Amino acid sequence: MTRSSDTIFALSSGRVPSGVAVVRASGPRAREAGLALAGLVPPPRVARYVALREPGTGDLLDRGLILFFPGPRSATGEDTLELHLHGGPAVVTAVLRTLVKLPGFRPAAAGEFTRRAHANGKMDLAEVEGLADLIVAESEAQRRQALAQSSGALSRAVAGWRERLIRALALVEATIDFSDEGDVPDDLTGPARAEAAALCTELTAALTDADRGERVRDGFIIAIAGPPNAGKSTLLNRLAGREAAIVSPVPGTTRDVLEVHLHLAGQAVTLVDTAGLRETDDLVEAEGVRRARARAEGSDLVLWLSDDGTAPPADMPAPLRVRTKADVTGAEGEDDEIVISAQTGAGINTLVAEMERRLGEMGGGEPALVTRERQRHALSDALYELDAALAIQTHDEDLMAEHLRLAARALDQVVGRVDVEDVLDSLFRTFCIGK
Repeated sequence: MTRSSDTIFALSSGRVPSGVAVVRASGPRAREAGLALAGLVPPPRVARYVALREPGTGDLLDRGLILFFPGPRSATGEDTLELHLHGGPAVVTAVLRTLVKLPGFRPAAAGEFTRRAHANGKMDLAEVEGLADLIVAESEAQRRQALAQSSGALSRAVAGWRERLIRALALVEATIDFSDEGDVPDDLTGPARAEAAALCTELTAALTDADRGERVRDGFIIAIAGPPNAGKSTLLNRLAGREAAIVSPVPGTTRDVLEVHLHLAGQAVTLVDTAGLRETDDLVEAEGVRRARARAEGSDLVLWLSDDGTAPPADMPAPLRVRTKADVTGAEGEDDEIVISAQTGAGINTLVAEMERRLGEMGGGEPALVTRERQRHALSDALYELDAALAIQTHDEDLMAEHLRLAARALDQVVGRVDVEDVLDSLFRTFCIGK
């Protein structure tokens, strides 16, 4: 059971061995850890080089830096102490073993430092989600987007929308409460409607861009499709830079979906090798063909490979056509085809450049505001309520005000002001210990 009255501690700098290991303690007794191990606590935010010793015996544990951050001006909003140690496993273990013996101290649960920061108003839910994404970001685009989220890009936008929405609500409520007062303008709902309409436009734009934000966060999917023996697995291996797929001259070798993860144009990409598309009586191969079609239909980009100009199926979404085995056939391809030899590498640079161009169009530009399904649903709810408010006829201001209140509540859900406990429990389980 976690208690905010406990002082928590953990290794916060990642796996050891390492050059430096940072052990962090947060809570009402954090200062006592410095007194117990170092015999002193330096002035706030000042690093001091000290000897760290076992309380009672005086045995030397390590020599390193100690820093103290009094709450609320700390990462968690509580008193926080940091010990910067040599990053050897035995050193870290000895310090952690010493801290757990101190009264009121216990090891931190996963994500508990960040959870305390949220509880103390240092981070809202959208910023916490951005931090979670930043920790696991693999591509440059994911890093930029997560950093914008964790730095409050969505939170600031929501705060601005909410402030304007509350102003519109105040105008409608003034119409309800003071319509018979002489000094109150006759038409206050007009400006409120104008503000609500402007907010609808802005929320719609953010939601339109939400798919891009989620794709950048999750990574783009590129499916390699085509008839059997068109060189799909050979191309996968060439792009992956390793023998990820079995290559055979026998058609139908690939029976299941094979995935390889790589980066293109700063984006995280999952490259999918699929079974050759053809009619077959082989039940196993037929299932592979079915999965191949499904994977291609759900991908962001399809590379349609053929060595003889076979056209892709009419229902396949806008594929990038690639003529393969140029070293064997000598084919020049048609105007809409890129000609390659995955065996020799000819044309691969041209293909990669075109893939990067298309990925840039799909995921490039400024980081999206909305990057998670939860955020998208909350903003969609707010937009629904704003549309409902605008549909209310004149002289029914009570109902209009209720829809505006519900829209404000939906915006509050984006940043975690209401109804977030279940979300928090699930989210913080994804954090590592010490964060």
